[in-house]
Amino acid sequence: MLERLAHALRTVHPDRPAVLRHTRTGAVRPVIRRGELADLADGYGAALHARGLGPGATVGVAVRPGPRALAVMLAAHRLGLRIAVLDPTAGPDVLAARLALAHPDLVLADAAAQAVAGWAGPLARRADLALPRLAALGPVATLGRRLPGCAPRLRPAGAAPPAAFGAGDGLDGGIRDGIGSGSGIAGGFDGIDGIDGDDAVIVFTSGTTARPRAVVHTRDGLAAGLRTVADLVAPRPGTVVLGGTFFVLVPALAAGAAVALPARRPAALGRQLARLAPSHTYLTPPQLRAALAAGARFTGRVWTGSAPADAGLLRRVKQSGAEQAWSVYALTELFPAAAVEEADKSAYDGDGDLVGAPLPGVRARLADDGSGKRSGGGGDDDSTGDGTGTGSGDGTGELLLTGPGVRHRYLGEEPDPWVRTGDRAGLTPDGRIVLAGRLKDMVLRRAENIYPGLYEPALHLPGVELAVLVGVPAGDGDERLVALVQPAPGTDPRRLRAALRGPLDRMGAARPDAVLFGEVPLAGRSRKPDRAAAAAHCARELTR
Repeated sequence: MLERLAHALRTVHPDRPAVLRHTRTGAVRPVIRRGELADLADGYGAALHARGLGPGATVGVAVRPGPRALAVMLAAHRLGLRIAVLDPTAGPDVLAARLALAHPDLVLADAAAQAVAGWAGPLARRADLALPRLAALGPVATLGRRLPGCAPRLRPAGAAPPAAFGAGDGLDGGIRDGIGSGSGIAGGFDGIDGIDGDDAVIVFTSGTTARPRAVVHTRDGLAAGLRTVADLVAPRPGTVVLGGTFFVLVPALAAGAAVALPARRPAALGRQLARLAPSHTYLTPPQLRAALAAGARFTGRVWTGSAPADAGLLRRVKQSGAEQAWSVYALTELFPAAAVEEADKSAYDGDGDLVGAPLPGVRARLADDGSGKRSGGGGDDDSTGDGTGTGSGDGTGELLLTGPGVRHRYLGEEPDPWVRTGDRAGLTPDGRIVLAGRLKDMVLRRAENIYPGLYEPALHLPGVELAVLVGVPAGDGDERLVALVQPAPGTDPRRLRAALRGPLDRMGAARPDAVLFGEVPLAGRSRKPDRAAAAAHCARELTR
């Protein structure tokens, strides 16, 4: 798919806009043309190659989504590099541990990310952004515009900026005068042939600060996932697709569509939707709710995921103009896995949350317990989505998934074709997946996965007997993250709350919505924290 994209950018209407942005008034402006994006990828490929980076090398990327990040991904793919995605909202301690595990040969960061790691840190923490000092973790290069105090730029080949960019667009420099013609960079950069099954991308998920966990996708697996998206969505040439993720950009651009990056503010997003009338729109459930509250109207097909989307939300989207409204079930380990349209979701009258049939090539099984043992008998050749897995006595069990796009392994672990989702689910007689809750401790807030084990150790300061992070239903399908802290006997609560400010500030996007003091419930022979009871306790306290 990435090879197809690189070819299409250069040969299919290279003078047309590839990525669009909006102004505050809702006006649409091109960010970069298709041929320019191909040349930018060539330029970054040549620059990385000149640094001696080749097959098997790892590049950490802390760059905002958009043309630059996509160009680096294309360049890395051609060179046989693997990309380690660095999330600045994870908090500095977690991110430092992740960088240490990935061992990047180079960290690419835009000026904003480096500012967060430096002089703008106090201000950025108010927006749940925090980074460690990147230079202390390995070589760093600036991607895009360089500000004072930033590392030296990774300068793509050439010097002239694309004609479409204004002074404030940030994609300054690095492209030759002939850009936009689709002719490529003078001298050419052909990449490295013969790289098929090597690692392509590392994405960090759960684990702890001491033992981070990372998903590794190979080039073949990544291509399979992208093909699944392309077949599901079927973007058309000459249309506009609204969305900003990698799995939106690649299939849409490869098909000849233009991609508009969504506005952050709901009112501006509504104006953007009205002007563009996109054929496909990708927004998370929180974004959809905010857009609907601002009176946004939709067109074409609307796709949502990353958080639960009930039938009521999908109906509201269709009532606001969309022809279809789809909920996509996906994991970091397998994207996408299943999908369901509003009409089917609304017609389902059983227990649980219908997320749809496994997409072509995806297989589903149920496990009887948390062991990962597959139920239903048979071998790996059994059909999935056929209802043969019965799980526990109530017909549910932990959902296991596999398919062509499944992650190859977790970094530092042996390959395993089956993904344990941590979701309790059932399978209907016709093979559709129905979720019945989560088995793991993950909290899902504002479409972000938060793993308590990453952050709870930071709460155990002197004077803290025990502390847990739990999710409390917020009433709209989302969750509130609450820290329940049990002070040690004789601890002054006011002093303890003041001492917790520092660790809380360093949690980034995992900062709790509320901090409650009280006894943490325990259960079992080992007297481990009872998270369900803790969540129920917090829910009661918050409603008082």
